[in-house]
Amino acid sequence: MSDTEIPESDRLGDFPHPREAAALVGQEAAERALFEAFMSGRMHHAWLLTGPKGIGKATLAYRMARFALHYGTAEAARAAGARDLNISPDEGVFHQVAAGSHPNLLTVRRPWDDKTKKLKTVIPVDEVRRIGHFFGLTATERGAWRVVIIDSADEMNANSANALLKALEEPPPNGLFLVLSHQPGQLLPTIRSRCRTLRMTPLAEGDIVSMMEPAERQAEARAKEAKRKFAMTPAAERQPIAQLAEGSAGRALSIAAGGGLGLYKELAGLLAGLPRLDIAAVHAFADKAGRKGADDAYETMIELLTHWLQRLVRTGAGLHPGPDIVAGEGAAMARLAAGGSLDRWVEVWEKINQSTARGEALNTDRKLVILNVFSMLEAAASERAGA
Repeated sequence: MSDTEIPESDRLGDFPHPREAAALVGQEAAERALFEAFMSGRMHHAWLLTGPKGIGKATLAYRMARFALHYGTAEAARAAGARDLNISPDEGVFHQVAAGSHPNLLTVRRPWDDKTKKLKTVIPVDEVRRIGHFFGLTATERGAWRVVIIDSADEMNANSANALLKALEEPPPNGLFLVLSHQPGQLLPTIRSRCRTLRMTPLAEGDIVSMMEPAERQAEARAKEAKRKFAMTPAAERQPIAQLAEGSAGRALSIAAGGGLGLYKELAGLLAGLPRLDIAAVHAFADKAGRKGADDAYETMIELLTHWLQRLVRTGAGLHPGPDIVAGEGAAMARLAAGGSLDRWVEVWEKINQSTARGEALNTDRKLVILNVFSMLEAAASERAGA
């Protein structure tokens, strides 16, 4: 992305946007459900695509949008021999959707704030109200579909959620909503009730590992440069990255591109010493992950830290935390989880999430945020050791 481009809230770094992706990996069942619903001629007007971040929800939504916009009817798709939602990258509709210029497709997401020069933290109500104007326009062709993608509904505030509910209650003919949510339980029950839920599952480790193989094996020519970066991941690192990703291709992309495996090894090494910390090493780590301009490294580090804590809690609950990515980390988790309730670690997990979110909202020095996080971890480990 160039310095003059406005950042997109639903784009991961320099990697292709989901609307530019020609292929979808590991979500055959979800794609089949949408395809069969369309081909039946009884397509539900609103779908809630759920599942963890980075597993392909947005990519599937854009595949469905292209398919509906290209064919229009089940009869046309059947006559063309369509067997899935795939639309050739050579088709005009593919280019229009990839460019964000198709007149019958509207994406609702967090917008850029010219005043703060940052993306807004929520989807404001005015963004959702654009849906009414969009559906009020005459479609480019009689009977053509008009598609709205909400990415993601989790980022709406109360007013925008109510505005979406109103739009869902009054769907126009041939209007299609594709609503993405990572945490559907937090949405208004009335929004969920007006959508057909399509649950998508984390990807298999093998699917994620295959994405990190040489770019010559990849089918998407338009993603060549980004995939070249991804394919440069050393073979020895692909499996541990896939394990850290826990079924999320987006997370694997982020870890591979941002040096996340190296960060995780440093982080796990520091955490293994709890309740005692190497203060000099913690400061050096905070300097690296919290330095100005290292946005990707910081965000990846916070995500990896919460992942480590989740594994610790799973260990204490008697569940398998997964294989060691760093030698001895499983034993360290077992030691820290032993001897008492896990509530304290869950509390720390929640406080870290709150602290980092507050730090971003207040533009706090990230090094200070990281040092505060380690202080909370040290205090919790010391309490358990002294119990």
